Amino acid sequence: MIPDLGPTSSAGHLRRLAMAAVCLAVAAVALLAPFGYLPIALFGCVGLGLGLLNMVLIHRSAARFAASESPNRKRQGTVNVLGRLVIVTLLAVTIALLVRPDGFAVFGGLVVFQFLMIVTSLVPLFKEMRRTGAQT
Repeated sequence: MIPDLGPTSSAGHLRRLAMAAVCLAVAAVALLAPFGYLPIALFGCVGLGLGLLNMVLIHRSAARFAASESPNRKRQGTVNVLGRLVIVTLLAVTIALLVRPDGFAVFGGLVVFQFLMIVTSLVPLFKEMRRTGAQT
């Protein structure tokens, strides 16, 4: 059986991802600030925020793509993906270059967000596989 991947499931995943990112950001600030690394923690939080913003835009774009009847919707989707990637990359590089060396923590935040996104996507899948008795 394939798990539900409808809008409700997608919104729930986005909500769990956002809550995990916020908890991780608070933990990073709480752990790094006492050691004098507050700017690095904050720029890491900016990276987490950029990743979350990108994920929200992906969800909106996917909903528009699914509802579109346009004959060139694949091209529009491709342009949308590339545009979003360019914007997030330019923001991260700009921050990293303007606020050196602490600004490079934005990339660390983006990396951590990607890892978090994978983990929050796999946990429900593994739970469903365990529930149905599927082999890994």
